[in-house]
Amino acid sequence: MNRRMNLFTFLQSDTQRYALAGALFGLFFPITATIIRMQLLGLPSNFANALKAQAADPLLWIIDTAPVFLGLFAAVAGRRQDNLQNLNAELRRQGSELEATRQTLEKRVQERTADLTKRATQLHTIAKAARAIAGIQELGTLLSDITTSVSELFGYYHTGIFLLDETGEFAVLRAANSEGGKRMLERKHRLHLDNNSIVGYTAFLKESRIALDVGTDSVYFNNPDLPETRSEMAVPLRAGRRVIGVLDVQSREPNAFSKEDVDIIEIFADQIAIAIENARLFTEARIALSESRATFDKYINQEWSKFGDLVRNTGFVFDGKLITPLTDALQRQRLAQTGSLTIDKTSSEISIPIRIRGQTIGVLDVRPKKGSRQWTQDELAVVEAAADRAALALENARLVESAQRRVGRERAIGEISSRIGAVSDRDMILQSAIEELGRKIGNTEIRIEIDVEGSLP
Repeated sequence: MNRRMNLFTFLQSDTQRYALAGALFGLFFPITATIIRMQLLGLPSNFANALKAQAADPLLWIIDTAPVFLGLFAAVAGRRQDNLQNLNAELRRQGSELEATRQTLEKRVQERTADLTKRATQLHTIAKAARAIAGIQELGTLLSDITTSVSELFGYYHTGIFLLDETGEFAVLRAANSEGGKRMLERKHRLHLDNNSIVGYTAFLKESRIALDVGTDSVYFNNPDLPETRSEMAVPLRAGRRVIGVLDVQSREPNAFSKEDVDIIEIFADQIAIAIENARLFTEARIALSESRATFDKYINQEWSKFGDLVRNTGFVFDGKLITPLTDALQRQRLAQTGSLTIDKTSSEISIPIRIRGQTIGVLDVRPKKGSRQWTQDELAVVEAAADRAALALENARLVESAQRRVGRERAIGEISSRIGAVSDRDMILQSAIEELGRKIGNTEIRIEIDVEGSLP
């Protein structure tokens, strides 16, 4: 069995097969020549006579070398055949490797192209979403739209936005799109800035954190409101060098996030932080403007109240011939009759408010003397313009009067100070002070006393 296997193995090479075939074919010549020589000598055909014929004829010795030479020549031909087959096999192997390499490269190119297309689409979508959220100025609406947009763009089942509180110790959940996230919002969910949660870790160290398998991540916080979470990623929201919050996204699939996903989300997170900061600044500016406007309105009301106390008549009536002061009873009746301030050319009476910086300080009434009347657009424009000019003139008059009162007050203070400062005696100082005050204020009794024994309260 082993000899057959050895022979089979031996014959695997064309060189060896050709050499064996050539040697076997070469034996035909010495055998045939020996038989012919024995027949010519009249010797019976047997092995002993074959040896005699060989020994007697030197020509047969040359013929006996035919198997050797034919075997060598055949081996050379087989060797060439082996080389050709090896070369063909090597070429086929290299061709297979090149084909495999080509297919691998094509697959990589296709994958890379698909990935680049996906990233380009995501970047375009993110830019579009960023433009949309940039126009939202109300913080609550902005945060809600952001969580919805992120979940729709990337297919995450939960997206939450945490903002740092005023103390900087907690990250407070301010918006979420999932049902579990909404329950967390109801109970005002918040997390410490420490290593006990992914959100707290991200806000504390100011760097992104991914949990590809929440079952093995030691930092992952097991949340009963989000039991389907298998992967989680938290990205800091930066406004300049400050971290104002964390964008938290969660997926039902393990290993759902890649390095490219982190890069894309971080780009979007920067846009989100800018939008949040702008909305916050807009809200603060709106509150400050509202407070400033309320303070200014209060100041205007106070100033006009003082101004009204100084004027003798608060209104006048012109009947086409005479101008008469408006009595308080008539004024109240007019205001009660007009109700809301209107400009309507189909109405028999026109009531136009006299406004100063949004504050109504009076009303201008125009009515026909008899019957009803249809007002033209030009008449309405004239009446409205007269109300505007009257408001401006009244405000200028108030400002002039207020400036004059301030000048008078400062002058009186200066005169009192000058008179008191001109004496050095204590009694004269006290007498000068109450005398000057009595002259400036008028119709008053003034008393001044100093506490020399500590008995005054």
